[in-house]
Parts: sequence; structure tokens; C-alpha cells
Amino acid sequence: MIGRMSVSEEFHERFGTRRRRDFIRALLRWYVASHRRLPWRSEPGELGEFYHVLVSESMLQQTQVATVIDYFDRFMKSFPTLDALAEADEQEVLRLWQGLGYYRRARHLHAAARRICDSGGEEGLGGMDGIRDLPGVGRYTAGAIGSIAFGMAEPVVDGNVARVVSRLMN
Repeated sequence: MIGRMSVSEEFHERFGTRRRRDFIRALLRWYVASHRRLPWRSEPGELGEFYHVLVSESMLQQTQVATVIDYFDRFMKSFPTLDALAEADEQEVLRLWQGLGYYRRARHLHAAARRICDSGGEEGLGGMDGIRDLPGVGRYTAGAIGSIAFGMAEPVVDGNVARVVSRLMN
């Protein structure tokens, strides 16, 4: 919060439509030129693979990107598809998660995979309400999955976004 307004409200109030559009274009140009290549990330402008986004966002909760990369790669080798994860034994899931901590995330991810497969796959989620209803998926993770994997306008202002916008507004 900046004053009594949220960062998003303050940004919209202080910057006109044209200035916001110019900022967004400049930010996207910077991202295309400077983004980190990560095993779960699609190319700029492309939607992310739903399963990769689900797994990476689960792993990234309370864990740094550098730590997650090797775990993500091992996880994908053992469970290359959502169906493979859903069919896996929970102890095998936990074994591959070992060292990431917060094992409840692994159990939630496993339960989410089962629920998604039982409901007809990612198409059976029914939009943001279905994503938010998955075990272990809160507002931030749901927004990330919705926007990255499905292109939904579901932004969440986290600490990083608040810092950038606050710097822009001095």
C-alpha cells in the first residue's frame, strides 16, 4: 500500500493510459531481451505448459529459483506428465521433493494432480475458480497459473511488483 491506495490503484491514478501502455511495452521489451531461461518457462509471448507451471509454482513457494531448477528437472524426469504424477505413489513424490522442505506442498501438488486428472484434465478445471480450489493453491499461485498457463488477466501484486512500481512513482 502506498498511502491509503494499493500500488495498482496508485499506478493507475498517477499514470495516464498512454504512459501505462508505454511502460508496459518497455517492460515487455526488457523482458524479451533480458529474461532468465528456466526449464519451466516458455518463450516470451507464448503460454506456459500448464503442468510445468503447476509444478514450478508449487516448488517456488518459499524457495528460491536457483534451488528449484535441479528439483524441477528431476521431478520432470520421474513424472513427465500430469497423469504420471497423479498415478505416482505419494512416498515417491516425497522422496523427490526431499530437500525442498515444506513437504505439505508436495502432498498438495500430488492431490491437485489427482483431482485434475479425475476431473478431465486442465480443461475440466473450469477457469480461475477451479484453479483456486486446487489443494495448496492460494490467490498468488492461482493468479500465476491463470496468467502464465492460460493467458488470463489475473495479476497479483507481490513484493517485487510493488518495489518496481514504487520506484517508478518515487
